[in-house]
Amino acid sequence: FRCDLTMTQSPSFLPVSHGDKVTISCRGSQVISSYLNWYQPKSGQTPNLLIYGASNLQSGVPSRFNGSRYGTDFTLTISSLEPEDVATYYCQQYNSWAPTVTQAMTKTSQGAKV
Repeated sequence: FRCDLTMTQSPSFLPVSHGDKVTISCRGSQVISSYLNWYQPKSGQTPNLLIYGASNLQSGVPSRFNGSRYGTDFTLTISSLEPEDVATYYCQQYNSWAPTVTQAMTKTSQGAKV
């Protein structure tokens, strides 16, 4: 029951320059509604939540970050890349509708390095 869900993220590496518009995609093997977060982990720090619920900007996150969803396809867009944005980004789906704890799961993609 939904336990074979996988998340595929692309690209795995993206050469960029300051000011570029950057788009990172994440695709689910099954429909997961809008239960998807985007994170930006920084070395030695707690991962920084950027977007929750597919398209909601976390408080304090710059407005150049944007999340969107179309079906099973999710996109993180950085409208104009800043030097501090260079990182590896992760999408995470959370199966919040699972009826029991044993069926609840969290899966994180392999990440996209910017």
